[in-house]
Amino acid sequence: MTISSDLDISQLVFWGLPQAERMAAFRRLRQLDQPVFLTEQAVPFIKGGPGYYALVRHADVSEASRNAAVFSSEPCSNSVPDMPRWLAVYFGSMINMDDPRHARLRRIVSRAFTPRILSKMEEDLATAAAEIVDQAIKEGPGDFVAQIAARLPVRVICDMMGIPATFHDMVLRRTNVILGNADPEYTGIDPEFSRVNVARGLAKLLHAGFSLNRLAARLGDERRKHPTGDLVSLLVNGEERLTSQELGSFFILLVVAGSETTRNAIAYGLKLFTDHPDQRELLLADFDGRVTKACDEIVRYSTPVIQFRRTLTRDHEMNGTQYKKGDKVLLFYNSANRDETVFQDPDAFDITRDPNPHVGFGGPGPHYCLGAHLARREMTVMFRELFTRLPGIRAEGEPDFLLSNFINGIKHLKYTF
Repeated sequence: MTISSDLDISQLVFWGLPQAERMAAFRRLRQLDQPVFLTEQAVPFIKGGPGYYALVRHADVSEASRNAAVFSSEPCSNSVPDMPRWLAVYFGSMINMDDPRHARLRRIVSRAFTPRILSKMEEDLATAAAEIVDQAIKEGPGDFVAQIAARLPVRVICDMMGIPATFHDMVLRRTNVILGNADPEYTGIDPEFSRVNVARGLAKLLHAGFSLNRLAARLGDERRKHPTGDLVSLLVNGEERLTSQELGSFFILLVVAGSETTRNAIAYGLKLFTDHPDQRELLLADFDGRVTKACDEIVRYSTPVIQFRRTLTRDHEMNGTQYKKGDKVLLFYNSANRDETVFQDPDAFDITRDPNPHVGFGGPGPHYCLGAHLARREMTVMFRELFTRLPGIRAEGEPDFLLSNFINGIKHLKYTF
């Protein structure tokens, strides 16, 4: 199917357009009779493929998510081109696996997200949020992302893993490089993808992956010899355990995925509550009664993870479209979360929305986000702290958005209180 250039979401330039224009394009794509087939943007040093189908409707994204036997996460789910081995060694992890390998790793790492462990974290979350706000008050208003939104999730995850505070800033910097792998601010890659700049960007990406992998692997070696009861101790000891390589890849997944959803949801939340003061008043009128729905509406509206990829394991028909074995499909969660057939007035920010079957934590199925509950708790604790202690807090101006077709990120957001 031939589409107009303004609907070609495969080009990086599209992702630099204003968000309203992008969402309008996805609205038009949802109105097409069948999913559109798009070419892959060529990148030096990375072998491309024939292209992919863009799944933009809620029904398609949900059905493909449930049917992992046909819509496979292997060989790669977090990159449109197949990930080379020299990248996959750091960024593979269980999101690029199917069962039984995926089930084994998910079973092990789910120890980090049991109700008992999450309950024990409540006090630590409150302490961390209070200290972050203390520091922001001391520094004065500036960049909300750097001072507040990005701080809490990195600290929480590092504390879970037992990583000392002296490494937290390094972890945050490396995470920015991994999340911003196409953004010139973090990688130096220009939108034209010249060979020199791509090589420099890939070198930074590899260095970030190696640094985080090595940090976790060294900690794992220590905890095998001297367990302390922290998360790493749980993951590397016992009948089922992670190898050093698996631990390193899991840490990268945890810190990147955990940081990305929560930091961007918190940043978007401040912007949304600034732009919609009626919704803020509604939340504060009954914070405990409305905050959970508010968090889900922020995640739906902002959709921090734009898309993941699946690959067909066999010929398959779904919702009137015939797919062939080996076809790639991209599950566009951002579009599914604005599907008019599922959400009434989908472009409205409504913290009382019920039901809210968003796919902001991934679609239903085996790859649904393990940390969804933790993300909601972090958002709840931080908004409670902010609105209690800084009742005048608000965003100023428009955010500086990340250039990415994978992460719907906010790099910088000016604010005042």
